[in-house]
Amino acid sequence: MMIDMIKRQSLADEVASRLVQKISDGEFQVGEKLPTEPELMLLFGVGRSTVREAIRNLSHTGLVRVRQGLGTFVEKQQASSESINDRFLRAKGLELNEIRQLIELKIAEKAALSRLDQDLALIRKHLEMRKEMALANIPDKCIQADINFHLGIAVAAKSDILLDLYKTVAEHLQSYFLELYINTESFILTQHLHEELFQSIVEQQPQKAWELAAKITGQPV
Repeated sequence: MMIDMIKRQSLADEVASRLVQKISDGEFQVGEKLPTEPELMLLFGVGRSTVREAIRNLSHTGLVRVRQGLGTFVEKQQASSESINDRFLRAKGLELNEIRQLIELKIAEKAALSRLDQDLALIRKHLEMRKEMALANIPDKCIQADINFHLGIAVAAKSDILLDLYKTVAEHLQSYFLELYINTESFILTQHLHEELFQSIVEQQPQKAWELAAKITGQPV
């Protein structure tokens, strides 16, 4: 059996994603039994708990079925229902940033039109904290302040559905940033863009807010 190592061995969602792809490609047919736990552990280079969590996640989508004492069998070629939260969980890197771009541009534009004074006060507070933590080189608190800044803009946009979408994205974006950034250099470099974005919202300039959000999401941060 050829070993197919994954990059981040402890992530069950990556194992699940690889299995979904193999099922979709026809490597594992409907009705066919999946390899045993030890075989999957060897195939992906992960531990037993990771394999079990991945299989459990796939069984929730109806893609596979676990039969006690018999093994795990493919039920469908494609999962019939995957929650948006689960889909965001599988999104990584550039794909996650593309989702972020789509939402942040729109919430910036709407916030410039709909923001209230109390929204501005909250956004300013998070912006100042972002700068303080960036200059102090405290990545986790800087990332949290950055996420809170954009969440504040989402609140100011006065759209419940956009806010709910951004909250879901933000959860996974924060985890991604914590893995990606070991210092706050990128946050320092983009602080001026965030300050300009805030000012465009203060001045109720939706087009400028859109353009600045595009610049920000086009950057590493």
